[in-house]
Amino acid sequence: MKKTIHLTILSLALAMISTATFAADKAKESKAKAYPLDVCIVSDEKLGGDHGDPYVFNHEGQEIKLCCKPCLKDFKKDTAKYLKKIEDADKSKK
Repeated sequence: MKKTIHLTILSLALAMISTATFAADKAKESKAKAYPLDVCIVSDEKLGGDHGDPYVFNHEGQEIKLCCKPCLKDFKKDTAKYLKKIEDADKSKK
């Protein structure tokens, strides 16, 4: 009986921790800086063109939009190069 109570308490604690972690991750996502370009930072193709809806994700607090999911591979190979394009776009808007 004691073992069952302990397992129940442990299960509830783990559920609460995972829920809190999920909520924290969602809060981080919602605070991401908006993507400043209307083109894919990898291919320079217009977003929403022939590829359909852009592939959107957050990278360290920055929203990233790619023309397609396969561009993610190139983004990961040289992330700094592509993030610089966003940085330059932000600077030019100021």
